[in-house]
Amino acid sequence: MNLKNTSKAFSSAVIDMHWLTALLLAAVYACMELRGWAPEGSSLRASMKALHFSLGLCVLLTVAARLAVRWTAGAAPPIVPALSATQGLLARLGHVALYAFLIAMPILGWLTLSAAGKPILLFGAALPALMAPDEALASQVKALHETLATIGYFLMGLHAAAALAHHYLRHDNTLVRMLASRRKNGGNR
Repeated sequence: MNLKNTSKAFSSAVIDMHWLTALLLAAVYACMELRGWAPEGSSLRASMKALHFSLGLCVLLTVAARLAVRWTAGAAPPIVPALSATQGLLARLGHVALYAFLIAMPILGWLTLSAAGKPILLFGAALPALMAPDEALASQVKALHETLATIGYFLMGLHAAAALAHHYLRHDNTLVRMLASRRKNGGNR
C-alpha cells in the first residue's frame, strides 16, 4: 500500500481510508434507519442498535487512522485548475466540519450509553464508561447525538454534491483524485 501522495494523485492509503470511512458511515446510518423497522424490544432491534454502536466506534478508530495516514502522506495533490481563495477556504471549512462530525458522533454515542448506565460493547468486547450514570444528561446527550445525525445527512450530501460540482460543472480534478481507478492511470483528467 502506497502511503505517500504524489504531485498528481493521492496515495492508495489515503484513497482507501476515505472510502472505508464512507462505507462505515453508510453502514452506521443504515443500522440507525433499519432499526426502526424492527419491533420494539425485539432481538433484531437490539442487534441493530449494537451494530450501530460498534460500527460508530469503528468510524472513530478509522478517522484516527485516517488522520495519521493523512499526516504521513504529505501534501495533497493540487486541484487543477486551482481554486479561488474563497473556494479553498470553503473546502477547508467543509473538511473540518466533516472531521468534527466523524469524531464527535461516536464520542456522543459512547457518552449517551455511559450516562444511561448501559453496557458499552464493541462487537462484544466491553469498553469502559466515559462517565457515571446520569439519566438527565443521557437524555440531553442523546438528543444532541440525534440532532447531529440529521445534520450529518446534510454534511455528507454537501460533500458529495461539491465533488460532483467540481467534476461536472467546474471540470477540475477534485473528484478523480479520490477515485481508486486513479491509481491505475495516474495524471489529471
